[in-house]
Amino acid sequence: MSVVLTEFSDGVAVITLNRPEAKNAVDLEVAKALAAAIDEFEARPDLTIAILTGAGGTFCAGMDLKAFTRGERPSLPGRGFGGITEAPPTKPLIAAVEGWALAGGCELALSADLIVAARDAKFGIPEVKRGLAAAAGGLLRLPKVLPYPIAMGMAITGDPLTADVAHAHGLVNRLTEPGQALGTARELAARVAANGPLAVRATKQVVAMSANYTDPDAFAGQRRFLDPVFASEDAQEGARAFAEKRPPVWRGR
Repeated sequence: MSVVLTEFSDGVAVITLNRPEAKNAVDLEVAKALAAAIDEFEARPDLTIAILTGAGGTFCAGMDLKAFTRGERPSLPGRGFGGITEAPPTKPLIAAVEGWALAGGCELALSADLIVAARDAKFGIPEVKRGLAAAAGGLLRLPKVLPYPIAMGMAITGDPLTADVAHAHGLVNRLTEPGQALGTARELAARVAANGPLAVRATKQVVAMSANYTDPDAFAGQRRFLDPVFASEDAQEGARAFAEKRPPVWRGR
């Protein structure tokens, strides 16, 4: 059985970390398989959005420490931990979290654009408890989505955040009952996949980069993403479908 499972249908990719016996801890094999799954998702024009989840009731417990002691580093050049934290996909990604999203697992979730979590899920970056630091994006991304004191508290105590608190502060988009995170993520993904794929991809890229720009820079910077959307066949189809009172048929071009 593969350490990463994929399912593709109706514009949605579901990517599942599949090492439940190890709480879906990431070793080099998982990192390579996850990177390959993301590459396929990115390359296929019929896929608009992906969901990343974990098998066996746990999202991901982080780096496989047994593999680490053997000298493995579950990072890929230019792509980071798990093959994703330094180079998230250009298309939207939802993390569907059950159980723990711990250390590198939390950083995988932070690499997503949206998070759906079960009420009993927990998020943590406990690296300081081992004399380490959350270097796979945790220290960089948490302060962008959480209030500074909450993010700092997580980072320097190593204590976890419950899904309820994470939701209250905007880290989690939707809370579900235990066992329902993936189902709710599928519903959310279907709403996204119903939209124009070129528009969704470009919109994600602009929103993601917006914090890095001043206003004048932002309008110039977004043109390289959005001009092709307005010039696309899908843009014409969207307008025609609206005028004709019918659902649009997207072609991704």
